[in-house]
Amino acid sequence: MTRSPALPVLRLLAACVLAVALSACGFHLRNKIALPADLGPVRVTSTTQYSPLAEAVATGLRHAGAVAAEADAKDVASLQILSERWGDLPIAMDDRGRAQEFSLRYAAVFVFRRADGTELVPQQVVELSRDYVSPPESATGTTTEREILADELRREMAASILRRVDGVIQGSAQGQKPAP
Repeated sequence: MTRSPALPVLRLLAACVLAVALSACGFHLRNKIALPADLGPVRVTSTTQYSPLAEAVATGLRHAGAVAAEADAKDVASLQILSERWGDLPIAMDDRGRAQEFSLRYAAVFVFRRADGTELVPQQVVELSRDYVSPPESATGTTTEREILADELRREMAASILRRVDGVIQGSAQGQKPAP
């Protein structure tokens, strides 16, 4: 069996075309959050005791280079989660009037203040939702599915809060007005 001399050239050409196409799409990895150098230690607080969201946001800030504030430390920057709300809204009914599909909604309100009390990130609301099916006649596994969705929404909420913090800090570093 003989090989065509054009085959390696075609493969090389196809690889080059693919490389150029991928580089032109604008994809790039997201950088970690850029916190101000003068921020100092940060404390994440929540109105909900032992909030998994507050823990996730604190972990994200530590990964971004923030120093966790000691429990009794004074004059520290604070990211306060002022409110967390969950809700299930039925969005589809069966022929007997029983809810079959729900929208799981999660909203959080937060503010990020420097140690001197000035707002680094003004108060903002983040809302997320996911839809799920829960047939009334076979509820087995529905609770587990809802719990999985809730965990996923909590992770996305923490990431969204950190992106908002990063967006406001990057905007103020470039002299732009922070987005509401």
